[in-house]
Amino acid sequence: MKAEFKSYNPWLFAPEANIDERTSMSQHRFPNPGDSLTNNKSGFATRAIHDGQEPDPLTGAVSPAIYATSTYVQEEIGKHKGYEYARVSNPTRDRLETNLASLENGIAAKVFASGMAAINAVASMLKAGDHVVAGHNLYGGTPRLFNQVLVNFGLTFTYVDTSDLDKVERAFQKNTRLLFVESPTNPLMELCDLRAVADLSHAHGIEVVVDNTFMSPYFQRPIDFGADMVVHSTTKFLNGHSDGLGGVVVCTKPEQAEKLAFLQKCAGAILSPFECWLILRGVKTLAVRMEQHDRSGRRIAGYLSKHKKVQKVFYPGLPDHPQHELAKRQMSGFGALIAFETGSLANANKMLRKVRICSLGESLGGVETLISHPATMTHAGVGEEVRRKIGITDGMVRISVGIEDVDDILEDLDQALEAI
Repeated sequence: MKAEFKSYNPWLFAPEANIDERTSMSQHRFPNPGDSLTNNKSGFATRAIHDGQEPDPLTGAVSPAIYATSTYVQEEIGKHKGYEYARVSNPTRDRLETNLASLENGIAAKVFASGMAAINAVASMLKAGDHVVAGHNLYGGTPRLFNQVLVNFGLTFTYVDTSDLDKVERAFQKNTRLLFVESPTNPLMELCDLRAVADLSHAHGIEVVVDNTFMSPYFQRPIDFGADMVVHSTTKFLNGHSDGLGGVVVCTKPEQAEKLAFLQKCAGAILSPFECWLILRGVKTLAVRMEQHDRSGRRIAGYLSKHKKVQKVFYPGLPDHPQHELAKRQMSGFGALIAFETGSLANANKMLRKVRICSLGESLGGVETLISHPATMTHAGVGEEVRRKIGITDGMVRISVGIEDVDDILEDLDQALEAI
């Protein structure tokens, strides 16, 4: 059952100067984190549409207002209506954070300017000398942040195959504070047993953070399996329309939310009111979009697995995927992300030049089908040697299946593969 989380002071360690409680906005109020018109028994789609998305109390508007303001008028010194400065808080942002906390079964959520800003915020909760164990096959931007930026501030990192519990445990050190995993991974679609890694980590006093971007909370909720925090690039499935950047960290403890709120205030990598509104709009259709992504993803993965020009397909929904049974246990669907092997860079390039319905470009999770080349796009920065070690070849192609007519996508892939 979702824990209750009441409002907290976003200024944290500064004294509260007789501030009115946030439960007042003249005679009206916006929801605080943890507040909801629904309840824990409400279905996912109901919560996606209504939690944090209640009609505007001032006008009755069904669509939440975009509060495009940098500051707020105060009635007198230390007396305001719950909002002081937009970097610290904003009503539209509050609504989104309430919504996303509900969908991941967390107690609170904090949104940031991008998925990488969200991951950086999590890392900023650590201190110099702390050690992080991370999956060896993460989105390329994550190890780039870890290895080229955060090591300069005294953090250390070890990368392991998080599907192997023995390797995870051997990587733990006395100063390990965090285990950071993706499941499924990008782009090899490898899974880790979320319950098992959470139990193992907690036995060593280590918190677990799961990047759940690929599955969205519709198909997987890591907190239910013991994760301490969940991150998303909201740019992807949560937004769903390829028109706005964002990131979120969903928490399970009040102290996590307080630290992240403090980082929002201090570092300022916040999400704009308009971007918050875009995600609120996108989330309303998350359930129906994910169902279509999944239906089409299964068909396309099956088609690719039998195609004579495709050497291998990476998709947890296929029965021959080595972790297919685990996928069925901890995910309620297999999703839209598929990777497949064409055999060489030349073959990949021949195919990718021919796609028409599929859009060649980075990113994923949009209503349109997006197709990419990991070695030169998402994972170019990790280097050839690392790519070789983890199994990302020059011939690998990744597809994020959209919600177009699936027969049109199949026809496009078929004509493009004929170029090989």
